[in-house]
Amino acid sequence: MEHTPFPSWPDVAAHLIAVAAGRTPADLVIRGGTWVNVHSRECLPGHDIAIAKGRIACVVPDADYCTGPDTQVVEANGRYMIPGLCDAHMHIESGMLTPAEFARAVIPHGTTSMFTDPHEIANVLGLDGVRMMHDEALLQPVNIFTQMPSCAPSAPGLETTGQEISPEDVAEAMSWPGIIGLGEMMNFPGVANADPKMLAEIAATQRAGKTVGGHYASPDLGPDFAAYVAGGPADDHEGTCEADAIARVRQGMRSMMRLGSAWYDVESQITAVTEKGLDPRNFILCTDDCHSGTLVNDGHMNRVVRHAIACGCDPLIALQMATINTATHFGLEREIGSLTPGRRADVILTSDLTTLPIEEVWARGVKVADSGSVLVDCPHFNWPDSARQTVHLGHDLSAPDFEITAPEGANAVTANVIGVVENQAPTKALKAELPVQDGLVEPQESSGICQIALVERHRATGSVTNALVSGFGYTGKMAMASTVAHDSHHMIVVGTDRAQMALAANRLAEVGGGITIFRDGRELALVELPIAGLMSDSPAQEVAAKAQQMVEAMQACGCTLNNAYMQHSLLALVVIPELRISDLGLIDVRTFQKIPLLEPVS
Repeated sequence: MEHTPFPSWPDVAAHLIAVAAGRTPADLVIRGGTWVNVHSRECLPGHDIAIAKGRIACVVPDADYCTGPDTQVVEANGRYMIPGLCDAHMHIESGMLTPAEFARAVIPHGTTSMFTDPHEIANVLGLDGVRMMHDEALLQPVNIFTQMPSCAPSAPGLETTGQEISPEDVAEAMSWPGIIGLGEMMNFPGVANADPKMLAEIAATQRAGKTVGGHYASPDLGPDFAAYVAGGPADDHEGTCEADAIARVRQGMRSMMRLGSAWYDVESQITAVTEKGLDPRNFILCTDDCHSGTLVNDGHMNRVVRHAIACGCDPLIALQMATINTATHFGLEREIGSLTPGRRADVILTSDLTTLPIEEVWARGVKVADSGSVLVDCPHFNWPDSARQTVHLGHDLSAPDFEITAPEGANAVTANVIGVVENQAPTKALKAELPVQDGLVEPQESSGICQIALVERHRATGSVTNALVSGFGYTGKMAMASTVAHDSHHMIVVGTDRAQMALAANRLAEVGGGITIFRDGRELALVELPIAGLMSDSPAQEVAAKAQQMVEAMQACGCTLNNAYMQHSLLALVVIPELRISDLGLIDVRTFQKIPLLEPVS
């Protein structure tokens, strides 16, 4: 199916003027609602929205003068008319869904615009994968704008990806119709040190007049932060405290505050607005990463707005942060983000601004959802075999592949251990004394320490990197494997038993990618993700049901962390402190250096 471009404002301006002037009837009038104006931050009762050619012609107290016999009239009955919600920064792949199925999942929640960075698939399939995501995004009945990934690999020299993104790739993508800017610039040391490749990507984006996304995952707000901002990133979503939010907006960045499936960074930062009184137009809400279970059971951007309100934010300010602020940031204030003339007719009817029930949704003048049900088709891209056959281990794995050999003669060792932190992306760099049995380092259930392995899956090298992790609370003989392993997307296997780890890894090779959990030789849960090992093209409800089985299996194995799967999938993200694993070894992200798993014997 080919993409048909949505008519631009200039294409239909004469018609919109005729409708607004009363010379031509509107296609649709939403009548008698309370107009939530995010430009003036007002609620104005008794207004009508006249819509023509998928755009808003006018918002007036009485649109009878532009209502004809063929005009569709919808009674708002005093309900609030708010703009469709915008997600300013997100990764569709994190939902384990394709763009089409992700759109189908979020439309009932009132999300009509998404700004997506497909850097997950870029690490697996490179520019071709980005193009596939971009092309399916353009087929959807809502607005999915694509940011060209900037960092594949995320930290050159510290990991090996399936494919790499070059400045030439970025320059090419800037000409594609759905590309809105550059995805999060995760290589913040590279920018701070004026790395030529990173600066070339930023320059290509700025020459195209598009927005450079930021990602500064460091608590250091000194010279390195100043150097990063000087490099050009225009926003940042990695803040975790009030000081982070304030520092970013003071330097001319937009502070993107996220509430995803595992990231709870709104409450700790929104006090910059609610208590410190900073200008809220420089703050934006986003999800970053939401898995399918969250989308099906809890919501999407409506969930984030409700949460911001629950944290003390004025409802109208929270709505600005999820509509006009986002549109303005990406240079789309004249296209989306408000219910004003010329904008795409993305409209939500809701009876309450605090609890925000999403009762009816229009996108581009078409009713797309009613009372939680999708009313439109979300077309699929024809994903080729090259996108579906991406797990290449080289050989079947066995328990010895996961052995950690101790120094000769040692009865115990001091190990560097990755410490998981609940509800946060950063990890802790821990040390632990571990026993040695028959020359092998053994995990220690009593201390909550188990093994982690990164299995290379792009080039069939057969390489396995072994390390240790704590915080999951696993007990018994079990293993969990996933081909979602941000950002390199090799395979992460975490387990208490090497034989179970081998079973789990081989199972994912068999099904072409996904997530599996084994205990005592039996598979407890499987989520198949055949597209790039990252996504399913099944409906969100089906994927969410399998993901829920995964959650229950993790709990059955002793894990009580909130959204522990997100923690699992980020253990190879070598741009967020403190410790991570890569195909090259154990990485200290505080220094961006590889460190030994075992401390030298004194």
